[in-house]
Amino acid sequence: MPETRFSVRWPDGEVEHCYSPSTVVRQYLTADTTYALDEFVSLCREALDSASLRVKAKYGSRCGHADAQLSQIERKASTYSAPADVTCLSIT
Repeated sequence: MPETRFSVRWPDGEVEHCYSPSTVVRQYLTADTTYALDEFVSLCREALDSASLRVKAKYGSRCGHADAQLSQIERKASTYSAPADVTCLSIT
């Protein structure tokens, strides 16, 4: 399963490099695109859950790295107040 990395810029300007165990994240996020904070978290939740379920289908258990990445994104997002934007800088 090809892993995918995506970089995001948080509202405070911090850049974070994120992980997905699957390219499915490309169906949810687009590079060089800015999202409202809540929308970004929702899309990440869907993308990383889908990626984790793909791992489960292939290997028998969810991907702990994808679940941990989602937890990190949700934790980080909770530190900002709406309205705030997150930019997906790249997907590789």
